[in-house]
Amino acid sequence: MRVAVAQMVCEVGNVAANCGTMQRLAEQAAGAGCDAVVFPEMADTGYEMKTIVAKASTWESGPLPLLQETATRLRIWMVCGLAEREGSDVYNSVAVLDPSGKLAARYRKAHLFTLAREPRFLKPGQSLTLAAIEGLQWGIMLCYDIRFPEMARSLALRGAEVVVVPAAWPAARANHWSTLLAGRAIENQLYMIGANRAGSDGSLQFAGGSRVVDPYGVLLAAAPEAGEQLLIAELQKSRVDEVRASMPVFQDRRPDLY
Repeated sequence: MRVAVAQMVCEVGNVAANCGTMQRLAEQAAGAGCDAVVFPEMADTGYEMKTIVAKASTWESGPLPLLQETATRLRIWMVCGLAEREGSDVYNSVAVLDPSGKLAARYRKAHLFTLAREPRFLKPGQSLTLAAIEGLQWGIMLCYDIRFPEMARSLALRGAEVVVVPAAWPAARANHWSTLLAGRAIENQLYMIGANRAGSDGSLQFAGGSRVVDPYGVLLAAAPEAGEQLLIAELQKSRVDEVRASMPVFQDRRPDLY
């Protein structure tokens, strides 16, 4: 399958403008023959906690219906990092929309980032999420989640062949971003897709550097640190099967020890 990774520059709190950017990038991805397009974390609101709480919306209101219409019109999968409201609770979420506009899967960030005060404003998710997209099993993580190898391994053991990571990763730790994505790909023998923010929200500068890493750790596509970028890469189930057959890591595990 052919996937586009949208590295975005967002306007904090301007949901309409950010959704317009997402629509424009989705149109570019569809025009390039892509089956799916992936957007960063909190692509609708920007990454500022009080703004997220103020602007978060339910799946029945806000940006989701607009993005569903876009997916339907373009006949493309869309993986979107959004601020989700349910009653009085707000979640850092990912919506997976299929080419008919259906909400095919939803993930709520499991590991909240204490340094960014996420636990003060957001509720954590309570489950892992997999989605079948164009013949491949996709696991979903969000930003800080990639620091927890147990989560990526759990997704792989449940059948993930791709793990997608929408993020708002800071420039101060850019080397961690690239290293962790490569590490998760190599140890789990799957594709890692990192869709990161560019630009800044106030004093917070983002790392950019969105990328796709194959199951052997080969870098297939990478964006620069600054600016909007649409990356395109080809994912093949046969590549996952080939790497896993050539080095039987899962067969050689010792879960009796750990």
